[in-house]
Amino acid sequence: METNRADDYASVGFRGRIGFGERPAVVVVDVVRAYLEGGPLTDAEGRFEAARASADRVVEAARTGGHPVLFTTVRLAPGGADAGWFAVKVPGLSVFEEGSPYAAFPDAPAPREGEVVVSKQYASSFFGTSLAATLNARRVDTVIVLGFSTSGCVRATALDALQNGFRPIVVADASGDRDAATQEQNLFDLDSKYADVLSEADVVAHLLAHPSTHQEQPA
Repeated sequence: METNRADDYASVGFRGRIGFGERPAVVVVDVVRAYLEGGPLTDAEGRFEAARASADRVVEAARTGGHPVLFTTVRLAPGGADAGWFAVKVPGLSVFEEGSPYAAFPDAPAPREGEVVVSKQYASSFFGTSLAATLNARRVDTVIVLGFSTSGCVRATALDALQNGFRPIVVADASGDRDAATQEQNLFDLDSKYADVLSEADVVAHLLAHPSTHQEQPA
């Protein structure tokens, strides 16, 4: 069924391939404790934990290959004062208010000294942030997106990566969602229209086989 659906989309002009460029960076989207370790947004089946473990392996491969790794997190003012109607639509965002332990990063993956952390209030890691400018300053051409959740912040970040002129790659294994059907549908749709969706193994292999030869600017 999946193959037939993919063939149907391809037959009318979807599902082209973008591919990697020469200067990839990994953007780790909102891999924070709210989704893990019994946090209020976690799932009973452990999908977020499995994605966290995969994300950690991708991050380590990027570091080994000398590629930039950037992290994002949601940081909200008390009462969601800076989140507008998003905070009204999703009251659960209160777990990201300043001072909440759920907004913290897990032990792994977590930012190392010198790695950029982008704070945001909305789904896309690009909206209202310095992310695009930071990536452009490093002459990044490929944004490898992973994290939480696939249907929300990962999807929005991948779409905005495309719209900001970057090659978007989404790591399927390293992106998590609460519901299996939601995960599958969003990955399929992203792969059909907005990004190349690849496995952890394929992304790790590329990062290790193509180490950076560029001198990165200090963060």
